[in-house]
Amino acid sequence: MTDRPPVRLVIFDFDGTLSDSGDWFLSVVDDLARMFRFRTVPPEDVPMLRHKTSREVIAHLGIARWKLPLIAWYVRRLVGRNVGRIELFPGTPDLLERVRAMGIRIALVTSNSEANARGILGAKHSAQIECFACGSSLFGKAPKFRKVLRRLGVDPAQALAIGDETRDVDAAREVGMQAGSVLWGYAAEDALAGTRPDALFREPQDILDYLERQRAR
Repeated sequence: MTDRPPVRLVIFDFDGTLSDSGDWFLSVVDDLARMFRFRTVPPEDVPMLRHKTSREVIAHLGIARWKLPLIAWYVRRLVGRNVGRIELFPGTPDLLERVRAMGIRIALVTSNSEANARGILGAKHSAQIECFACGSSLFGKAPKFRKVLRRLGVDPAQALAIGDETRDVDAAREVGMQAGSVLWGYAAEDALAGTRPDALFREPQDILDYLERQRAR
């Protein structure tokens, strides 16, 4: 959007955006389904679910909204026990370093815990992130976005939220931030494109190019 000021802050999602946790989650989702009594996910259903919005996935699986914080809490505990099995996407370390080298601040907003995020990132890469806003919320990510913006003193128009799900775009729009969607995470391109983010990123370099174009305006 050409009328926006350059980005001063990038707020990253974690799982599916910086952390390659998708395969691990699929390995435990049926256990979660039995424990919390929602529909299991056979392998042949995964491609279909990737083309649905976050709300449509929750409805398809038959998950009551009141259960979401409980499920998120339990998943955080599981991740904490399996930090060594979950890796960053290959381009994550370089991406974080290069965004910071541009003079752009970085925050992390995730339903995962800060301890898990730091454990998977490692001390060196965690140090690139100025602000962590972690843990699940009944009200989604928008309140966390607002909290980060207030803490860092950044106007919403100067912030870019980057995630891999349609709900990330919805929350960014609610707050008045720019929204970018990565195509290497959970949701399929058509589902993300349907939310009309400011940019779709096929690889980490696309994020850097987007930020550079904004700085050059």
